[in-house]
Amino acid sequence: MKILLTGGGSGGHFYPIIAVAESINKIAKEEHLLDAKLFYMAPSPYNPRALLENNIAFVPNPAGKLRRYFSLLNLVDMVKTGWGIMMAIVKVFSIFPDVIFSKGGYASFPALVAGRLFRIPVVIHESDSEPGRVNAWAGKFATRIAISYSEAGAFFPIEKTAHTGNPIRKDIMNVTREGSKKFLGLEEQVPTIVILGGSQGAATINEILIQSLPDLVGTVQIIHQTGKVHFVPVKETATLVLQGNQYASRYHPFEYMDAVTIKMVAGVADLIISRAGSTIFEIALWGIPSIIIPIPEAISHDQRKNAFAYARTGAAVVIEEENLSPHVLVSEIKRLVEHADILAKMKGATTAFARKDASDTIAREIISIALSHEK
Repeated sequence: MKILLTGGGSGGHFYPIIAVAESINKIAKEEHLLDAKLFYMAPSPYNPRALLENNIAFVPNPAGKLRRYFSLLNLVDMVKTGWGIMMAIVKVFSIFPDVIFSKGGYASFPALVAGRLFRIPVVIHESDSEPGRVNAWAGKFATRIAISYSEAGAFFPIEKTAHTGNPIRKDIMNVTREGSKKFLGLEEQVPTIVILGGSQGAATINEILIQSLPDLVGTVQIIHQTGKVHFVPVKETATLVLQGNQYASRYHPFEYMDAVTIKMVAGVADLIISRAGSTIFEIALWGIPSIIIPIPEAISHDQRKNAFAYARTGAAVVIEEENLSPHVLVSEIKRLVEHADILAKMKGATTAFARKDASDTIAREIISIALSHEK
């Protein structure tokens, strides 16, 4: 049984693939399925260690990104995509998987073209409330379609679409509470705010937060994932802004959080501030109220829709980036942390959105299709 995984370009695509791979390996072991071979095709391995730990062979293949705005790079990437398709045809034929699982995105396009050419069954997963271009196209011939938001069902054939939720890695599902505040250097009786900007950070949120720190640290303590690129300038600026402030030690910047740190941070968070990518599903699974600040629609067509789809559950509030200012951010944080009843209602609303079994559900369908194709 050979399964080709594809997609990538960001952690929002890559880590759900890893979650599904974890489930495939687990189910294959439980059901004594021999020779479950996994391959991952993308321009880069993104996290080689995660691939190695899950026995996934990396198959490098170029792909070009089609931007939604005018850029001369689109011409370069069109050539790259054409070359990627030709390479994918050769590589997919040499593997000839029993099924292809795609998370969408530009990195998956060459493998999907090759899969369609060879009539290999395809399973896709759509993380957003409105599908991107590749998944919208692949949905026309995919054998099965999994979606994270029920709203996405309107864009796909109902008879082969299932609302599964978003796959989440096993190592960050369960939070760590005991001892986490002490380990992270936090105060016991002070509300904890966590800002997650994704692996690359979020420059606008970082900037507004830094301006807000003097007004915030007197009330809350802050764990801030800045992103590796932004860590040094953010930390240096924060040190200047908080110089002489008696509560300066309540600001805790991190350039990156591994799985162990994420579980501890989730275990102490009273409120999380995040973009509207796949992190929403992790926040919901952890049962933590949130403020969602989507990437502007001109840059990302899906995040605004994701944010408001999640907010309709009552688990989050949305601040659009064009409305974001230090005053707005401080006021909203204080409004929420000072009203335990509001946070409690938001926390309760997360349970209806979170789906802990998403990766297992998708993995079982992939395995079923692979075994049928293998015969």
